[in-house]
Amino acid sequence: MNILYISYDGVTDPLGQSQIIPYLAGLSSKGHQITILSCEKRDNYNLRKSEIEVLLQTNSINWCPIFYHKSPPVLSTIYDIQQLKSMAATLHKQHNFDIIHCRSYLAGMVGHYMQKKFNTKFIFDIRGFWVDERVEGGIWNLANPLYRLIYKYFKKKETTLFSDADYTVSLTAKGKEIIHSWEQIKNNPISIEVIPCCADLEQFSYENIDSEKAQEAKNDLGITNDDFVISYLGSIGTWYMLDEMLAFFKQLLQNKPNSKFLFITNEKSDFIKSKAKEHEIPELSLITTKANYKDVSTVLSLSDISIFFIKQISSKNASSPTKQGEIMGLGIPIICNSKIGDTADILNDTEGGVVINDFTNEEYQNAIDQIDALLEKPKEHYRNGAFKYYSLKEGVEKYESIYQSLKI
Repeated sequence: MNILYISYDGVTDPLGQSQIIPYLAGLSSKGHQITILSCEKRDNYNLRKSEIEVLLQTNSINWCPIFYHKSPPVLSTIYDIQQLKSMAATLHKQHNFDIIHCRSYLAGMVGHYMQKKFNTKFIFDIRGFWVDERVEGGIWNLANPLYRLIYKYFKKKETTLFSDADYTVSLTAKGKEIIHSWEQIKNNPISIEVIPCCADLEQFSYENIDSEKAQEAKNDLGITNDDFVISYLGSIGTWYMLDEMLAFFKQLLQNKPNSKFLFITNEKSDFIKSKAKEHEIPELSLITTKANYKDVSTVLSLSDISIFFIKQISSKNASSPTKQGEIMGLGIPIICNSKIGDTADILNDTEGGVVINDFTNEEYQNAIDQIDALLEKPKEHYRNGAFKYYSLKEGVEKYESIYQSLKI
């Protein structure tokens, strides 16, 4: 089948390399002709263009990048959407697409346009409740009349996209349940498949880590064999609770004075260090580093345990942290909080770590008291949990089933 995959996220972004290309490479290997239409950030594009082109060509995937615009707010987004619509229509004349597979809401608007104009099938791959995330993350302030209008417009558009999509993909079972409960949807049931953020479990495998490279990374970062390493992987910003994670680490230091907090992130280390200083955490206990996608597994494998705390807001019921499957694939136990999509349910079902319900010293200590027991379990135990829920191969098969169900 001929597929146009539209993403407002760039494939040269780290997320594109972990959550777009691996799926599409798998689907391409099944004989689908795939074209990616993506919005690329100039810095990432200039940095990784050649590498990504080779990767996509190797997997027989066509790529049509356009540039993402950030300012002026609102108008730049409208411009990008119009660019995507125009390019999608042009590409359709060349390739005669069967399916327009859209990652999230803005791409979904383009897919909906193509569905109505060219009678193509439209897959709405939501990646979370984007409209409500903008409000709950403080990006759209509803006290501002302009953002109030934008919110109302997108909430109305959201219903249309769900209702008209030929298939919807949710990252979580909780998200699917919520969508089916909506007044506008429950009387008109829609097809929804649940596919979480899967991980390449060949790359994120403790068995496939190059021991020499791991030792080299360990030396470069100043980690000794006596250190107990707790890691955080990914960006720090809108959704992630840095202060609470640092408060947890401060308490961990009281129990395990040899602990080091390893941040694998593109965020500025000065910001993390200044926050740690507010919590009276010694700078020597912190390690911050950046890693390319292909090197993340090596650096992450240095962890004894990994942590992430995410804001407990209603829109996060539809979120699946990319890092969860990657961490579990490396055989590393997790400490995280509840009320984030299916995260806690999965961790409890697989006995993959500890879920805290409140950000209190008592809850932190309860989790810390369980660490030694977590470390007694073999790495294989945690990796098996990753295979149960986050297998990339399984994710590709689910997308393949959706594609086949829409075959004309």
